[in-house]
Amino acid sequence: MEQRILGKTGRNVSVVGLGTWQLGADWGNVDPAQAQAVLAASAEAGVTFFDTADVYGDGRSEQAIGAFLADNPGLDLTVATKMGRRAEQRPENYNLANFREWVDRSRRNLRTDSLDLVQLHCPPTSVYSNAEVYDALDTLVAEGAIRNYGVSVERTDEALEAISHAGTASVQIILNAFRLKPLDDVLPAAMAAGVGIIARVPLASGLLSGKYTKDTSFAENDHRNFNRGGDAFDVGETFSGVDYELGLKAVAEFEQLVPEGAGTAQAAIAWIAAQDGVTSVIPGARNVEQARSNAAAAGLSLNEEFNEGVRWIYDHYFREAIHPRW
Repeated sequence: MEQRILGKTGRNVSVVGLGTWQLGADWGNVDPAQAQAVLAASAEAGVTFFDTADVYGDGRSEQAIGAFLADNPGLDLTVATKMGRRAEQRPENYNLANFREWVDRSRRNLRTDSLDLVQLHCPPTSVYSNAEVYDALDTLVAEGAIRNYGVSVERTDEALEAISHAGTASVQIILNAFRLKPLDDVLPAAMAAGVGIIARVPLASGLLSGKYTKDTSFAENDHRNFNRGGDAFDVGETFSGVDYELGLKAVAEFEQLVPEGAGTAQAAIAWIAAQDGVTSVIPGARNVEQARSNAAAAGLSLNEEFNEGVRWIYDHYFREAIHPRW
């Protein structure tokens, strides 16, 4: 699989990584053995980048990765985690003392002395412009607790602010065929600054898999059930903030663009990976088959007609009606 340098980390990571939110919680029940199988299948398919967070299953996702790393010490993998959502979302909680506590917990979960990449996990907007926050992160790097730091954002202005700070190695942002705003300013700014871009929610929470219908039901503890209105966290994290039924109509259009022999999800992932400035796309996988299929998207080539079709769908369905702020 193609490897790309992850911004200022200097580390090579696979163009298709693995998001592991689903290995913790909020997507229904998780079988620990299945989680290990997904990690193994991804690594076997060439994935060298795992993304997690300390709140995914209250640490279960990190612990699953930590167990996998312990069982496979010879693998050259980069693990990114996130911190900040365990505390009340007040700017003053983003301080060195809390950072040390959160980082120490993640190091225990991941069974490592130093974390490859720690990302602020969509904190209050004012945190991104607070110089003391970056000073605290620089301190953790100097102490060896973390090797690099970045941010995960909800908004493009937050991404641009983080990119302007010299120590920011990477930015994680929602980017998919139904959410194109980052292409306008964020990706060009990241390339100019040498900052890596990690594209999350690439399948719009599964909408772009092409597997759902208006009759599909989701478990009570699945965020695609309880967070459609943004009641638990930012609505953009669930179906990219898209109305479910409108999204199904757009998916029907998207499926007409998919090359023969390719899967809908594969085409959606490959399209993101082809955008200038994207380092790694991090789809999740609930089972081995999904993990292998997602990884295979790295080898799919798409033409300009496909790209034009994606932009038409976005303009027709979403630009004004769904994402006027973005």
